[in-house]
Amino acid sequence: MTNYPQPFEELIEALKSLPGIGRRSAERMAFAMLKWPPEKIAATGNLIVSLNLKIGHCPQCGNLSSSNQPCEICADFSRDQTTICVVEESSQIESIEKCGAYKGVYHVMNGKIIPLDGKDIENASLEKLKQRTDSGGVKELVMAFSMDIEGQATSIYLADILKNSGIKISRIARGLPAGSDIAFADSATITAALQGRTPIV
Repeated sequence: MTNYPQPFEELIEALKSLPGIGRRSAERMAFAMLKWPPEKIAATGNLIVSLNLKIGHCPQCGNLSSSNQPCEICADFSRDQTTICVVEESSQIESIEKCGAYKGVYHVMNGKIIPLDGKDIENASLEKLKQRTDSGGVKELVMAFSMDIEGQATSIYLADILKNSGIKISRIARGLPAGSDIAFADSATITAALQGRTPIV
């Protein structure tokens, strides 16, 4: 392995921590950054430093938003507020939105159940979801978790907790390949899965 100067090696290691980035990709990105003018490097650095200050979470659904204000979807009153699509992460919302087949709102759980790791879903996200279902204006919850074992377990777990709410609880159809991440599915697949959703309870 090439011995790079320590600051360059530290940059590579930092880039490697990003999802889907291996060492070779991190090296290419680091070399590309070396060619940037100083003002572009400074501007990018400032964006990263201020990221947690400028980007927060929607107080209603948990999606990304500016300074903890309602996200664009929750603030859009033309959306169907009676249908909530429950997802694992904010990144999956964009994938569903691209298909154009869903017109309701969302709820982000910030994770899923991973029994072998002893990981549970966040209590705060679950409590917020309960508050929304108890409000009386929700008619359907659509569980849109990835089709792996953990995603299916989370859908069943949430459906069991909320089964007495009087709300229809469904999950997206199995148009998504088993074990796949919904964030990487194409629009046609997500559309088919949403339109073919089936009741859980």
